[in-house]
Amino acid sequence: MKLHLSAPENKTLNSAIKITGSKSESNRLLLLQALYPNIKIENLSNSDDAVVMQKGIKVSKGEVDIHHAGTAMRFLTTYFSCQNGKEVVLTGSKRMTERPIGVLVDALKSLGADITYLENNGYPPLHIKGKKITANKVSLPANISSQYISSLLLTAPSLDNGLELELVGKITSVPYIKMTLALLTKIGVENSFEGNIIKVSPKKAVNDTTLVVESDWSSASYYYSIVAMSSVGTEISLSAYKKDSLQGDSVLQEIYKDFGVETTFLNNKVVLKKVTDNQEQKITTDLSNAPDIAQTIAVTVFGLGLGCHLTGLHTLKIKETDRLEALKTELTKLGAAITVTDKTLTITPTTKINKNIPIDTYNDHRMGMAFAPLALKTTLFINDAGVVSKSYPDFWTDLKQLQFGIKEA
Repeated sequence: MKLHLSAPENKTLNSAIKITGSKSESNRLLLLQALYPNIKIENLSNSDDAVVMQKGIKVSKGEVDIHHAGTAMRFLTTYFSCQNGKEVVLTGSKRMTERPIGVLVDALKSLGADITYLENNGYPPLHIKGKKITANKVSLPANISSQYISSLLLTAPSLDNGLELELVGKITSVPYIKMTLALLTKIGVENSFEGNIIKVSPKKAVNDTTLVVESDWSSASYYYSIVAMSSVGTEISLSAYKKDSLQGDSVLQEIYKDFGVETTFLNNKVVLKKVTDNQEQKITTDLSNAPDIAQTIAVTVFGLGLGCHLTGLHTLKIKETDRLEALKTELTKLGAAITVTDKTLTITPTTKINKNIPIDTYNDHRMGMAFAPLALKTTLFINDAGVVSKSYPDFWTDLKQLQFGIKEA
């Protein structure tokens, strides 16, 4: 599906949008629910990733195909390794077979797991024979994706002796680790995070409990971008959000102050308001703890004719696509002056934005959604627009609610 996007006639927007539950939080809770079936979940994400996670976790024998869902690949690798008697082949899309999993597999093997690579060493597909794991000490590099770390932590309470995890080096993506530990605390699992050592105690059973998934802050980022590129006075409310969020991407409310966007919380809603056009001319920020919003910020900066230097982006090269190179390619097509390294992105201010450029999405949901707000500044095409279903299936419908011009091309 190819879409042609254009701006709403009224550049001062006003609307209320309800966003589905957080993909990150949903997948964590689905894994905990598999270990403790008396956990109930409300406001579960309707994303493709959550759907394949739900489906995959129910398999006991045979193939589990998680398509493009990196979180599911990492979480299920640990889950199936620790499920005595289960035997699966865990696989995914062509891109998934190019995304490394060796660090996690090595850690699990050191605990006694039985995992075999079926094609290339260090990459899916994996043949996993579930075993009873009794070892309880393991280490991982601290600068890897937090999904590897969370994968081990979520399964840890089901192990006879729990788990002591040492993170070697400088820790990145701390908010996602803390999200995982906070969810464990909510279901009564004792844990600690001191220095570079994380300990999770074993727990045979948990009390009946219902957990409500907060809406996705990554999805909210696109509305921050829309408000930033709209006229002063624009106001969009999003539900359901809370001020004391567990999600790392909630740092949006601080970052977008530099773009003139004010954030307030009211009755489980977050209200975004454009209050000024006086922005910083160059945005400098470290996104080590929130790399998923890098694409949104880069597009916002370009759309406003500003400059930026974004750091802490080393995990973006192994996402659904190499997001740094993808951003460079697509923003350059639009007229941006952009340079990237393996962990940074720099944009030099430009005032001209090319029209009717087709934006490729690279099987990456965030590429489609991050570029959509640019319709406020120019007309453009989004190729393979259906890719947004990975995390936010209702995105284009919600954008129409804001009166964006959206038609199939």
